[in-house]
Amino acid sequence: MQVRKGDIDNSKFEKRILVTGGAGFIGSHVIRLLVRKYPNYKIVNFDKLTYAGNLENLRDIEDEPNYVFEKGDICVRDQLEKVFAEHFISDVIHLAAESHVDRSIEGPMEFVLTNVIGTVNLLQVAKEKWVKGDDHVFHHVSTDEVYGSLGAEGLFEEITAYDPRSPYSASKASSDHFVKAFFHTYGLPMKISNCSNNYGSHHFPEKLIPLMINNIQKKNPLPIYGKGDNIRDWLWVEDHAQAICAIFHKGKLGESYNIGGLNEWTNLELVKYLCKVMDDKLGRSKGESEELITYVTDRAGHDMRYAIDASKLENEIGWKPSVTFEEGLDKTVEWYLQNQEWMENVTSGNYQAYYDKMYENR
Repeated sequence: MQVRKGDIDNSKFEKRILVTGGAGFIGSHVIRLLVRKYPNYKIVNFDKLTYAGNLENLRDIEDEPNYVFEKGDICVRDQLEKVFAEHFISDVIHLAAESHVDRSIEGPMEFVLTNVIGTVNLLQVAKEKWVKGDDHVFHHVSTDEVYGSLGAEGLFEEITAYDPRSPYSASKASSDHFVKAFFHTYGLPMKISNCSNNYGSHHFPEKLIPLMINNIQKKNPLPIYGKGDNIRDWLWVEDHAQAICAIFHKGKLGESYNIGGLNEWTNLELVKYLCKVMDDKLGRSKGESEELITYVTDRAGHDMRYAIDASKLENEIGWKPSVTFEEGLDKTVEWYLQNQEWMENVTSGNYQAYYDKMYENR
């Protein structure tokens, strides 16, 4: 694949937005939206290309005249300073992060380095490069997991106290606090969004939905933690990208916004429903895939329930989900079934060894 470098005249663009982690799952959807919707913006994709970063995710827009890719690591200060200087970066949408809870349990230090140190590096460079009072935005993309675990009732609001339970969520909570501190201490123009669980196309198959789709296709076991009664609110990734875009343009500086799909499913209910959808699309007998469900030892510190109150986002900015979970899931399954080569490519590397180790106790 040919990757164009910084050969675009910066003066032609109203904004020059650095999107960190742009080759990943959510980042690639954000970049695709921005590149196509705002031809007057220069979009710079800054990604380390770890196991979850894949430039194949952006093949359809790689030749657009307002898109540039720069390989780099947010933990390396010199690389950040270089990309800010070369592209006259006016704004940041920060998505680069280690994001898998199980990986954080096995090795928390990588999460501290990327999610905390990397974020502070990025904040420092933005603070030093931007002139105070100019029109800049540092939009930090975070997670609802920073709030901890809900009981049977209630919703996470922007004022909910942070109570992270895993090394992953602790690292994201720390990065959120640093972003807020840079706003209050230095006046850095920031916005934060905290989203619920995402699903959709181009999702690396260590996460629940793409993992189950892949395993159902291959008739492999479908591992469910504990009893499968943990509850998550699911957000279609394209709706999330639209929300990020809306917050970036219309959100108030210094504010946080929760983004949710406005639906809740237990893990077991979700997998059973996914089995039904897959059986229908693959022409299998009713209940065939559901027989693959296997219960495994529960995850350490497994939060029971997440649920988002996204009313602030709807009331202030006008965003709400465009699809139901069933509609979004159908689109997601169709994409994976039509992109077998993509799935085979991303599962043929180090992921398979990780999967085998992760579920060796099933």
